[in-house]
Amino acid sequence: MKRMILLTALGLSFVGGALAASAGDIKGLNANGPAREYAEKLMLFGQFVGDWEFDMVLIHPDGTRLKGNGEWHFGWVLEGRAIQDVWIARDDISKPNAPVTEWGTTLRSYDPRTDAWHVVWAGPRRGSVVTFTGRKIGEEIVMEVDGVQGLPCMNSGESASVRRGRWIFDQITANSFHWREVISRDAGKTWQLEQEMFVRRMKGGSNSGTDRGVSQP
Repeated sequence: MKRMILLTALGLSFVGGALAASAGDIKGLNANGPAREYAEKLMLFGQFVGDWEFDMVLIHPDGTRLKGNGEWHFGWVLEGRAIQDVWIARDDISKPNAPVTEWGTTLRSYDPRTDAWHVVWAGPRRGSVVTFTGRKIGEEIVMEVDGVQGLPCMNSGESASVRRGRWIFDQITANSFHWREVISRDAGKTWQLEQEMFVRRMKGGSNSGTDRGVSQP
């Protein structure tokens, strides 16, 4: 299956927990706000535009829990028809000066033909690429895994019809949300939590997409 992935060269530096953009921004990538004709639909993910930080818990198969943290930055791109983020994480903060373990990006684009979202995650440090289909279900945003490469936990040799994965946004407010990754090994009959994040807006960071202008067609 052919996948198209937007990988940015944002020229970002991680200094003292802050994200600073350099002159390496890609011309024509960024947008001021959502595309006018689908502005309301685009706000499903557009509400996250801005700067966030998070506490993270990774849950291993043996039940061991690893605590991490990081920062998450969302912005409008591609004429306001998509939202892209940069996700910077430290998996284990039990030791001083914990190193960054992943610095990845997700591109989310709305498809009016299906009223769903095409989502691609790329984690270059681990060589991972995951594709999803995303929709609002009740009060949650559910991204169902379509395909995976480079992630051992998802490439276990189990039948694709049996093993399923979801990344879910829930408990969403203007200044916080909860995110979780769940895995099913029995075709969705039961689900196990593998990762969760408790996310909050950075103080002094840019605000949500609701205060951005609408991109012109």
